[in-house]
Amino acid sequence: MPRHFRIFGVPMDLGQRRRGVDMGPSAIRYAGLHDQLRALGHTLTDSGNLSVPLPENEPPDNSRARHLHSIAGVCWDIYQQALVCGESGETPIFLGGDHSLSIGTVSAMTAYAPDMGVLWVDAHGDFNTPDITPSGNVHGMALAALMGLGAPELTNIGRVGAKLTPAQAVLFGVRDLDAQERVALREANVLVITMRDVDEMGMAAAAQKALAHFHHRVRIHLSLDMDALDPTEAPGVGTPVPGGLSYREAHLLMEVLHDSHKVNSIDVVEINPILDERNRTAKLAVELVASLFGKSIL
Repeated sequence: MPRHFRIFGVPMDLGQRRRGVDMGPSAIRYAGLHDQLRALGHTLTDSGNLSVPLPENEPPDNSRARHLHSIAGVCWDIYQQALVCGESGETPIFLGGDHSLSIGTVSAMTAYAPDMGVLWVDAHGDFNTPDITPSGNVHGMALAALMGLGAPELTNIGRVGAKLTPAQAVLFGVRDLDAQERVALREANVLVITMRDVDEMGMAAAAQKALAHFHHRVRIHLSLDMDALDPTEAPGVGTPVPGGLSYREAHLLMEVLHDSHKVNSIDVVEINPILDERNRTAKLAVELVASLFGKSIL
């Protein structure tokens, strides 16, 4: 069924220390996102990029949550603009930028679908808080913040308190967790499907396990961090970790999600064109979005 997409660029790289992911939205657009969606029979509106402060203009910050107030301000802007999609029935695509932007996107999506599921496809857990983070990078706190853990500036975006319960989230493709983050995830009882799980059961079964967790939920938000893929497939990411999803595994996951007809919003984050090879990672991201929304072999 044809959809109408609304695209938002969020050129933010405040949530981590390595510059370059602010160029991600442009790289994805340049890789042909609009043409791919239109070729599948969809229509779209591109709302351009949100305004994001530059790290160079930020004061020195060695806190336990670097650039916290500026990131919270951007997430509030994302929240307010994304609410339009809930009112209009459009399918939003959020182009990052670092993963901290998902605090704004998921907060907005759950305002209209509070019982939705969130599939967090990522090499990392993003379940740190200012109390346990080894880096102070907010992009590693996004999922925890959405569950009401951490700095109030992040947990109260849009409305006060948690936007998700642990039962509403699945972490998928994880292979790099900080020590205390691992403990926090176990204590929260979040379903984590690691790369070992994918290796042992195969992608088809792993994808179905995630969907089974969401069987009673009507909507799923997909938060796709491109570092979930192996660096040989997606070299243009700021925090690469060996042993990630292969090209075909990633496409199969998107195809299985498409068949579920449940994904109604998506983040595509952490593409760093400075580190990429001929825009390979952005092109792969566009291909994955196309598979998610209907492109098939036959």
